[in-house]
Amino acid sequence: MSGTTQLRSKATAIQRHYAHGHDRPLGGYVGTMSAYTAAVGGISALARAMHKQPPARLTPWDVTMLALATNKFARLLSKDPVTSPLRAPFTEYEGTQAPAELSEDVRGQGAQQALGELMSCPFCIGQWIATALAGGLVIAPRFTRLVAATGAALFGSDVLQYGYAALQQALE
Repeated sequence: MSGTTQLRSKATAIQRHYAHGHDRPLGGYVGTMSAYTAAVGGISALARAMHKQPPARLTPWDVTMLALATNKFARLLSKDPVTSPLRAPFTEYEGTQAPAELSEDVRGQGAQQALGELMSCPFCIGQWIATALAGGLVIAPRFTRLVAATGAALFGSDVLQYGYAALQQALE
């Protein structure tokens, strides 16, 4: 048996033991982790080629703005009806779950399933978005702050919309 065959056999045995009969796409997860690592490496290489350094420090406003923008952009990518064409190859529409948010089930196996889980989960895609924004602060800080401020403003708008709706219901 060749080394590759042995390695594949061992990986299959590990997956079978880990999953206990559930469909867990460990190979797809390895692929998404590899893509994330490559993206971080690409951002780092670009920053180095541009002779850019990370900020000496981040202000509390920077961190707050990044957190609010990450939350908003993660929900936009993973739940918004307008971005459903991006998720459609990996998910199936189930219905609505909140105002302006869809409920979707992940479909497929392996990489398709892993990408569906990543793209339909705001917690999961949030890591990627936060990393992109952090990289943006190194490579193009002014533009990134504008993008993050826009996301933070949208988040604030959402909070106000929910508050307004709750107030209207309370007054009825």
